[in-house]
Amino acid sequence: MAVLYPSLEDLKVDQAIQAQARAKPPTPALLIQGTATFQAPVLYPNLAELENYMGLSLTSQEVQQNLLQTPDGDSVSVSRQGPGLMVAPVSGNSLGVRRAEIKPGVREIHLCKDERGKTGLRLQPIDQGLFVQLVQANSPAALVGLRFGDQILQIDGRDCAGWSKDKAHRAIKKASAEKIVMVVRDRPFQRTVTTHRDSTGHLGFVIKKGKVCSVVKGSSAARNGLLTNHYLCEVNGQNVIGMKDKEITEVLAATGQVVTLTIIPTVIYEHMVKRLSPTLLQHTMDRSVPDV
Repeated sequence: MAVLYPSLEDLKVDQAIQAQARAKPPTPALLIQGTATFQAPVLYPNLAELENYMGLSLTSQEVQQNLLQTPDGDSVSVSRQGPGLMVAPVSGNSLGVRRAEIKPGVREIHLCKDERGKTGLRLQPIDQGLFVQLVQANSPAALVGLRFGDQILQIDGRDCAGWSKDKAHRAIKKASAEKIVMVVRDRPFQRTVTTHRDSTGHLGFVIKKGKVCSVVKGSSAARNGLLTNHYLCEVNGQNVIGMKDKEITEVLAATGQVVTLTIIPTVIYEHMVKRLSPTLLQHTMDRSVPDV
């Protein structure tokens, strides 16, 4: 005779298995091209330890969902605006990120002068340091990759700490036309914020006279750490300092889904550009796209 009903012990085992399955939280999955899925790897040994870190209310699930990885190992940033899950790479093969990268350490460059004896470089002291105030387009300074905000540590073996603007320019004027050796630190006052567009094509911030004046709550810009009271220096590595807001908007419109912004605090920016005319900034600054 066939058994029509399971035994009492079988029912208990089945109920225990179902209870265990309900208690186990689901592992986030990332949808790739609308079809295949893969499981996100465990990024921390114990995510529960992050739930109340530094007073922030972050659950393990929130941390895991916002730190997904793509199959090739690139980090991703997740947006929950719009009807579906939107994913944008923020490292690896993202060209804008690579062009905007602020590299640690120092580097040595060899600068020369043009036929008029000029380097196309203007410098500004801040807190006993010497910084690049202006790089003129198509100048020797632009060709060696100097950027606004770079710190000059040495000129021809001489430490620049404590130098005035006049002393720095005199040293460059007296230097050899064929070779000026500089030791440079990459843009220490600046940082990058990588954002991506929502379903309507917006990044989630507003600028006025080149400065971030508001950030949309819940936008990609807000989630990735963009702050107000900062000036835009670069968009995907291209300098936009001195541009009119309409021109900056056009540069932003020409970018792709992922946009990396390089920003600098207002107090530093205003000190950097003081005594430089807006016309000089707008029409002289190097706007070339950096090599990667």
